[in-house]
Amino acid sequence: MAIFCRSTLSTMFTFVSLTIAAFAHSRQQTQEPDALASTSTANPIAIARLSSELNESVASINVTVNDMYGRQITGKVVITQFKPDGNGPFPILILNHGRSATNRAEPPRFRYTQQVRYFVQRGFAVFEPTRIGYGEMGTYPDPEESGGCNRKVYAPMAEAASTEILAVLDYAKQQQFVDPNRLVIVGQSVGGYSTVATTAKNPPGLIAAINFAGGSGGDPASHPGEPCEGYKLEKMYATFGETAKAPMLWIYTENDQYFSPRFSQAWYTAFVKAGGKATFKLMPSFGKDGHSLFSSGIKIWEPLVSEFLDANGLLKAVKND
Repeated sequence: MAIFCRSTLSTMFTFVSLTIAAFAHSRQQTQEPDALASTSTANPIAIARLSSELNESVASINVTVNDMYGRQITGKVVITQFKPDGNGPFPILILNHGRSATNRAEPPRFRYTQQVRYFVQRGFAVFEPTRIGYGEMGTYPDPEESGGCNRKVYAPMAEAASTEILAVLDYAKQQQFVDPNRLVIVGQSVGGYSTVATTAKNPPGLIAAINFAGGSGGDPASHPGEPCEGYKLEKMYATFGETAKAPMLWIYTENDQYFSPRFSQAWYTAFVKAGGKATFKLMPSFGKDGHSLFSSGIKIWEPLVSEFLDANGLLKAVKND
């Protein structure tokens, strides 16, 4: 008959609890297309191990922004943070999520763990904010509201999101394990749009930024590939290009059901024509909707991102045995 001491039973109970919590969270992530992480179908023990492996922790900050109506909103931004082993200092990477057209309450907290793992293995400390109007902190008020499809106002969304991203950056720079002078910003969909907007503000220490399928106003169900008043986004990207100084990598796909190549290429052209520095990669069709490349096509985009980071002096960290 097996005999367990009290400490052993306690350890087993703690591990099982963490495993169940991690599995439940991964199940919640599958509800949000832009938040889909490849851990969602993994076994729960592997998920719990990954969380520990990435030194995951959670914090929150209060941020004040304005919505499209000029109303001042103060809300809580939840920051999920990950880091390599050791004391650093590690370069900072801020990873920005997209926007669900159906349910902004899911997931309760954005994680993108498989994508984060790639960046942590390259030596980054990753800070992933769940912005105001998303997740477990509530979906109202919504500072990223941009109006109906025929009356879009995209500037307030960009301003609110970039204000929150910069607040997260201020928080990140206070952590003892980071290098405050080395920063990369990455975003997907509305998070990509917000990343370009933040790049245009030239935060100190910004070395490079990556835009995965950035944009807004897309709806594959009602108008696939045709974002609401896409010409207004073209004007926004031109405005961002006037001031952005850091080099960028823009990654889109041929079959993006939110933003077809006609729009993504026009947005890129407007950005660089106005003075922005960017490399545009239009990838072949991916699955049924290329908009999911960031979440589900990691092995496809990893080489592109690695080449871009290397070219900008952000070489992969080498572990000393």
